[in-house]
Amino acid sequence: MAWNPEQYLKFTQPRFRPALDLIARIEGDPELIYDLGCGTGSAARILASRWERAKVVGVDDSAQMLAQAKAEPSRVVWEQASIADWRPERPAGLIFSNAALHWLPEHSALFPRLMGFLAPSGILAVQMPRNFGAPSHTLIAETVRGGPWRAKLEPLLRPTPVGEPASYYPLLSTGAASVDIWETEYLQVLEGANPVKEWTKGTWLKPLLDALEEPERSAFEDAYGLRIKAAYPALADGKTLFPFKRLFMAVRKRP
Repeated sequence: MAWNPEQYLKFTQPRFRPALDLIARIEGDPELIYDLGCGTGSAARILASRWERAKVVGVDDSAQMLAQAKAEPSRVVWEQASIADWRPERPAGLIFSNAALHWLPEHSALFPRLMGFLAPSGILAVQMPRNFGAPSHTLIAETVRGGPWRAKLEPLLRPTPVGEPASYYPLLSTGAASVDIWETEYLQVLEGANPVKEWTKGTWLKPLLDALEEPERSAFEDAYGLRIKAAYPALADGKTLFPFKRLFMAVRKRP
């Protein structure tokens, strides 16, 4: 889909915090680093700053996101490519991915494939949202099935893309020296009018909105917005609490 960087970056701090938490758990001194699904390049620039001697390559299939990444001077090399078809130029010391791999299917094949692209003692570090059972996401399907747009939108609904944490261990442990898998639920404090709706407009809701034309598009968004506002009401101070669960993994390949 065509990404909208401005919509995505409305919530920069809560979207970027998991990337920082993941980077903090990475050890070693990699010479070649790939950031898969780098988006506007925030994490790639942090990686380049922490490992100053490493070559850092940011990979994304969105021309819009990469255009914004390139607008800020950096020594990062930007590459437009689909993660599904991507291969590194040589075995990598670190393959990093923040909030991107849940967009790809068949994790049972994807994760062993990425492990195969690592150099000996290389690290695969991944963060994926695992909030698909929360009202923010289940109410999308409810809205799709509850309106005149059902025939257009129901085929676009995706099954839950991220499995239980334990399901990833057998995909990663073969050939691994260590496997660290953990989950964190962030209590995100958002501001603005109906901010959870605005959050999902930047990600999971966007393909559905893109499939509609006005006035149906606005009618669908408004119907979802009413449901989501009831599920996540604003507090007395005007802020909205949005619990959000994320899955992390940091895997070191055997030497």
